[in-house]
Amino acid sequence: MKNRNTVRIAITKGRVEKNAVKLFQASGIDCEELLNKGRKLIFHDSVNNIDFVLAKGPDVLTYVDHGVVDMGIVGKDVILEQNKNYYEVLDLKTGRCKFSVAGLPDTNLYEGYKRLKIATKYPNVARNHFRSKGKDVEIIKIEGSVELAPILGLSDAILDIVETGNTLKANGLVILEDVCDISTRLVVNITSMKLKKEEILSIVTMLQNGMAEMEKQIAG
Repeated sequence: MKNRNTVRIAITKGRVEKNAVKLFQASGIDCEELLNKGRKLIFHDSVNNIDFVLAKGPDVLTYVDHGVVDMGIVGKDVILEQNKNYYEVLDLKTGRCKFSVAGLPDTNLYEGYKRLKIATKYPNVARNHFRSKGKDVEIIKIEGSVELAPILGLSDAILDIVETGNTLKANGLVILEDVCDISTRLVVNITSMKLKKEEILSIVTMLQNGMAEMEKQIAG
């Protein structure tokens, strides 16, 4: 049962969720309800007085921003695309990949004065990246397989998340430049950090210890 000292954590569904559960288990946090969730979306660890909420990445940040949850676990890609208010307190070092600009092999991003067309699922990230380079670009928002855009002539290049690069290679595209590294982060609501500081810092310490334990196990 939630009380005023309960810490509510929103977790991004899917792969982030799976990695978070492993970390919670290594941190001594009860994940029984999360592991046997069925169709439920809110779960409770009565020992540590934690509520877990499953949501899509952008919604995790919305819930943290509005204070209906105290903490969130979400990819840095979502953080960079959204404009919300919170503290980013911990790099969980999972889900590692990168934002990259990619295109056909003969593409030159910065030659001449042509206004480039960039296709992406992350318009804010793309706009900010090229603005930092002093390059004016037209952003084309794509929801599906962004790799199709340069192949079909819709765009000069794409900005997307790259993990292995295999999808790019299979479609005849190459990385033209890397933008930044991405991993899963822990964020905290600004007001919650004041009102529940002791409880939140206790959870952060537990997660740090869990990360150290997992690294020890990997090291052998």
